[in-house]
Parts: sequence; structure tokens; C-alpha cells
Amino acid sequence: MKAVLFPGQGSQKVGMGLVHYESEKKFRDIVESANELLGYSISEIMFEGPLEKLTQTRFTQPAIFVHSVALYSTLDLSPDYVAGHSLGEFSALTAAGVIGFEEALSLVSLRGELMQDAGVQQPGAMAALIGMDDERVDEICKEAEKSTGKPVVAANYNCPGQLVISGDVDAVKIALEMAKSSGCRIAKLLPVSGAFHSPLMQPAYERFKENLNEVEFTKAKFPVYSNYTALPSDEPEVLRENILRQLVSPVKWTQIIRNMSDQGVNEYIEVGPGNVLQGLVKRTLNHPEISGYE
Repeated sequence: MKAVLFPGQGSQKVGMGLVHYESEKKFRDIVESANELLGYSISEIMFEGPLEKLTQTRFTQPAIFVHSVALYSTLDLSPDYVAGHSLGEFSALTAAGVIGFEEALSLVSLRGELMQDAGVQQPGAMAALIGMDDERVDEICKEAEKSTGKPVVAANYNCPGQLVISGDVDAVKIALEMAKSSGCRIAKLLPVSGAFHSPLMQPAYERFKENLNEVEFTKAKFPVYSNYTALPSDEPEVLRENILRQLVSPVKWTQIIRNMSDQGVNEYIEVGPGNVLQGLVKRTLNHPEISGYE
């Protein structure tokens, strides 16, 4: 069985998609359509940067989404399941026909703006912890919350021994120190514009919910694994609720890949910029069959 995986924020790079834009009409048409819908040239930011602009959440998210969906449209993959890491879940929902491209792009663009704004309203931080098991990270977050009275949570379960925590700046820094003293191999702050997938995204959640409820969701052509539950569904209202809750909840990527494997998936294909997800799958499963299109 085959699963197609779509990347999230962090996979962007200047020049992304340019080769396909120049050689694939279908890819080019979708990118041009995105430029028109957004009211600015996302292709210019994708192809020419500068990197400082491309890494702003409000531009990063549409850029990765447009690249992933346009590239998927040029391929004949017929997956049994799809999943996307964080932002990538919108690419997965679009590939599965749950939401149309235009509506999805509008939601992705709004999501990027709301998340960036929430980061200004309630400044937060995110940090990567490598070489520590999930349970110990969860314990450290609880201890740091208790000592500061401020939120810090596990935000991304990326693969065994690789997690990201998110929350209040002081609480994250205390959790980092605790992780280092507990023998964590790498514990470092990430260059992000907010505490994504944490309670500090609540302002974005409330405003996003209003817009999300106006968009029509239809039954998926093939099941979509949600970050919020790590489970597959083809039900429109389940998928709507899950994509909303994802904003303030952890990305359960390790669990998604393990659950896919348990369901009989034996081929994983990453579609979109970079190869981050291929690396995560390799570190989660023994000798998976994995490839990618970027």
C-alpha cells in the first residue's frame, strides 16, 4: 500500500519549484492561479526570495502549499492514504479532494497571517530536543509549566528521539535547561515567529474557526491522516475539526507513520520541497521503501 506525504514549514528554500514551473504547464498554471488568488506574486518569492521574506510565516505557508499541490497535480500516484506534516495537512486534504484548491489556498494564507499575528500578540518560542524519549520530554514540559506558571508543551513528535517543544519564552528556556541537565543530546531554540501548536495560538484558533466553518468540505477520495489524532478519516466534518484543532495541538507525526505501517503501508512518497519527511520516516521504521518528488 502507498502513502503520499506532504511537507510543512521548514522545507522552504529560494528557487523552490522553478524547474517544474519552467518545464510543466500544469504546474505553471496552478502557480499562476495562486498569484492571481493571493493578489501578489508568490512565485516571485518562491523563485527569487529573498530568504528573509520566504521564511516569514505568512509567505512560507502559501509557498509550500502551492509547490506541493502543483507538483502533486503533475504526478499520477493514486495513493491509498495521504498525510501532511502540520501545514502539509492542507496539501493532503486538497489532494484527497476534501477542499478545492482556491478555498484551501485562502485558508492557508489566512492561517499563516493569523499564526504570525498570534506570535506578535503572545510572543512565544519553540525548541528542538534530540536524543530524549517522548515520556521524559512530556515530564519536563509539565515541570517547567509548574515552575513558571506559563505554558510549554510538546508540539511536534517528529520521529523517535526528535521532538519540538513550544510555549512561553521563559517556560521553553527552563525546559531547555532541564533537558540539557537530563542528558538531552541537542537542545536548541528554533528561529520561528511564534509558539506554534501550543495554547499561545488560541487567538489564531478562534479567528481561523470562523473562516473554516464557511468552507465546504466533501468526503475524501482516500483517507487522510490527521496530525491531531494520528488516525485516518474520509469524513468531512471529522477532517474539518481535526485541521482546526491542529493549530493548538501537537503534530503526532511519529504516531502517524507507525499507524500507517500497521495499516499495511509499505511505500512512502514525499511530494513537495525538501526531503525532511523522508528522513523522519527512515528514523521511525526499519528499512521503509521511501522516495520523493521535489
